[in-house]
Amino acid sequence: MRLPQARPRYERDARPIDADGTLSLHLRGASRLITEAVTGMVDTVESMHRNISGFAPIVGPSRKGPTRGITGLVYQSIRMVSRAADVGIDTVLQQCAPLLECPGVSRKRESALATLNGVLGDYLVARENPLAISMSFRKDGYPLPLSREALESAISEPSSRLLVMVHGLCMNDLMWQRGRHNHGDELARSLGFTPLYLHYNSGRHISTNGQEFANLLEELVKVWPVPVDELAILGHSMGGLLSRSACHYGRAAGHAWPDRLGKLVFLGTPHHGSPLERIGNRVDTLAGLSPYIAPIGRLGKIRSAGVKDLRYGNILDEDWQSFEPEYPHDARAVVMLPKGTESFAIAASTQREPEFAGAFGRGDGLVPVMSALGLHQDPDRALPIPAAHQCVVFGVNHFDLLDSQAVYERIHNWLAGH
Repeated sequence: MRLPQARPRYERDARPIDADGTLSLHLRGASRLITEAVTGMVDTVESMHRNISGFAPIVGPSRKGPTRGITGLVYQSIRMVSRAADVGIDTVLQQCAPLLECPGVSRKRESALATLNGVLGDYLVARENPLAISMSFRKDGYPLPLSREALESAISEPSSRLLVMVHGLCMNDLMWQRGRHNHGDELARSLGFTPLYLHYNSGRHISTNGQEFANLLEELVKVWPVPVDELAILGHSMGGLLSRSACHYGRAAGHAWPDRLGKLVFLGTPHHGSPLERIGNRVDTLAGLSPYIAPIGRLGKIRSAGVKDLRYGNILDEDWQSFEPEYPHDARAVVMLPKGTESFAIAASTQREPEFAGAFGRGDGLVPVMSALGLHQDPDRALPIPAAHQCVVFGVNHFDLLDSQAVYERIHNWLAGH
């Protein structure tokens, strides 16, 4: 489906993106990533060449080491040229940085960065690539410094009711706006919430992001211009898992904000994982059995830690630290919903209506209905969300949850206490 289009006011009213050369940093990061991608592709092609020329068996281990003679020299030369080009591009961009400032918030650039971080976010962090997104609360695409003075300046009438919106995988905070609808803006007008939008690198482990999110929420509550009477979180897709992780780590750290968290709403959250990621992992495993397919199969492994966490819905460090991702099994610790907080779940189904007696043959295209509602065959893993706090909307896909009127009305009623 198409991504939401930019509203004209972003290009017309927004100030310059920043004064520290963000765009030039992004371009330098892109040049570095391209260089690393070329090098990786050369490694892949050379590995295939080595196996074919060495008559490796159809099934079995790949042949190790570089190719020899003129062939090996060609591959090594390509790597050297690529690295030299990277140094040249980086030097030129540093000199031209003042010319690369760009006014406004570009939705296309933000969408591209969000997608890149969703797929390669952990790699970007490990390589200290400036394309890696740093976590922050944002307003209209700009980060909000967590100081009382900055918040008072940015938000004209801060409310004692805070609503934090948490986007999903490969998305960003601007994507809550679809057409003319934004759940956060509508809830602000109707219920008096002040919406804040979390922006984060969705390619990092969910538990890593969860710990940082918990710390940011604690800081936010401390410096908010007025006392926070009520805090609510609305999480879409991975954003719901991130919110559960933050609740766990915030409580473990003795933070104050979990006691203010009155309501937690999940939109299409894969509480028990997404079958698409499990299928992708199995394809990778099969591809690795042959030395002729394995080099190409390695390209399929370019999935971030965040994507792999969606295999079963990992939200804690221990869910992934001791296990090889290539050999999947559900090793999650059982984490219940936060005590003292009302939890709600909305699932979507592309079906027009239930098949029979409430049965759901299809989910929203990415997340099964049962996973989105927190249901599980193992009673110990099932999330105790009351039936009155569950909802299934029909004829809606995973991204339509962001602007469905039926979804908005249900969220409104829950947050209003109806």
